[in-house]
Amino acid sequence: MKLVTFDDGQVGRIEGERVIELDVPTMRRYFELGCEVGETGRDFALDEVTLRAPLIPKKFFHTSGNFQEHDEESKNVNWSHPVLPWIVFFQNIDAIVGPEESVVYPGEMTSELDYELELAVVLAKDGKFFSPEEAEDYIGGYLIFNDITARDIQREEMKSGVFSFCKAIDTFCPTGPWIVTPDEVGDPHQLNMELRVNGEKRQVSNMNRMSVTVPELLSHYAPMGYSAGDIISCGTVSGVAGFSDDAASLYLKPGDLIEAEIEKIGVLRNPVVAWEDAHPEELVPSGAVKG
Repeated sequence: MKLVTFDDGQVGRIEGERVIELDVPTMRRYFELGCEVGETGRDFALDEVTLRAPLIPKKFFHTSGNFQEHDEESKNVNWSHPVLPWIVFFQNIDAIVGPEESVVYPGEMTSELDYELELAVVLAKDGKFFSPEEAEDYIGGYLIFNDITARDIQREEMKSGVFSFCKAIDTFCPTGPWIVTPDEVGDPHQLNMELRVNGEKRQVSNMNRMSVTVPELLSHYAPMGYSAGDIISCGTVSGVAGFSDDAASLYLKPGDLIEAEIEKIGVLRNPVVAWEDAHPEELVPSGAVKG
């Protein structure tokens, strides 16, 4: 089943080319109620609704370092820190945008805007201190996450060994296009992954290259405490612009179209727009320290 948030925040499930509206105020509330909700009796043509970010969670667990290939490519540019397993921080949920929404290039704050394709997991229920063997009971669904990153800001942050601002600026958290339930996905470790910019393939990999499993990932961070509807990301694969031989030519710029695709999940599309076009009445942000 595919679950969507659409138009003015309505929640629904896709059935063929129709969206069946569910009688619940938000997607997060849908999971808090154990996914046991009725229908409103209304349905809409899928091509006539506007899909929104599927879910605004209480907590977004942003993890990294779960693909060894991403660490290996970082050595290509002598990155300041190894991309080791078990990196985690909380993502800024106010930075979440949905399918077809713009990633806003934040003025003079960065000149190295990058992409990172990731699978993300939605928590079906509250939980703490559970084993990998118990973790599947906590998986409510999967969605695509494009971890937009300002590499120049990140390099400065990582001098202290920590980072998050570089990934949490407004619109830097595209998710979607919907949540796909586990019964439709099957084994998440066999999903092909591909990210394209203006149709050009940049990241091509498979979830079977993870150095840990999805259940191990969920179990490892369970002591922090999950709430129903929380999101945890699984980390990115190789092919990011910032770790390439010619990063400057690959960084995102206004006018680009990013397509993040994961097998059995779908395609998350987001255009990149200039700050001036997104905020014509506001000053261009500046002042961030670059590397």
